[in-house]
Amino acid sequence: MADSTQNGPGQGGAGGGAVQFLMANKLDTAMWISRLFTVYCSALFVLPLLGLHEAASFYQRALLANALTSALRLHQRLPHFQLSRAFLAQALLEDSCHYLLYSLIFVNSYPVTMSIFPVLLFSLLHAATYTKKVLDARSSNSLPFLRNLLEKLNANQQNILKFIACNEIFLMPATVFMLFSGQGSLLQPFIYYRFLTLRYSSRRNPYCR
Repeated sequence: MADSTQNGPGQGGAGGGAVQFLMANKLDTAMWISRLFTVYCSALFVLPLLGLHEAASFYQRALLANALTSALRLHQRLPHFQLSRAFLAQALLEDSCHYLLYSLIFVNSYPVTMSIFPVLLFSLLHAATYTKKVLDARSSNSLPFLRNLLEKLNANQQNILKFIACNEIFLMPATVFMLFSGQGSLLQPFIYYRFLTLRYSSRRNPYCR
């Protein structure tokens, strides 16, 4: 993520430094907000506090928010779109492209709790990283309790990535089961298998292998 502009709490106080940082990194800030929204919707799906009917709508919202985040991240990684085979091959190497495809696979399917965990955890990890940058821009010692939570989350990042990788693998037989139970489409297992082959070549999460 772009973090070249990090203003301290000098002008405008601590809050002013954070606001300046957010305004100077508008694309990253937009992704941060969409990731926080993804975490919020995913949590309300996993813990259906507002009822089962509402939980299904939060499932779709979480995947749509994740698709938006992935599209923004892909644009950030590959800003100059080209209608060519070389550009497509380069795009398919990006994790953001993988999870854009992932969101499109499951957004209109029967809600499956397993399918929301990778979206939830990736959004949580990335949002935590950017939240720490915002806190640093605000003040070096602001909100120590939140900083402590973020540090604990970062310390468990390796275990979280391993869990996500296992979750991605176990979703493959789940898509086949959904097909035979009438809750999935005929193409879903084949498209998801293509997603797994892309994840195998991931340059950012080696645990997929």
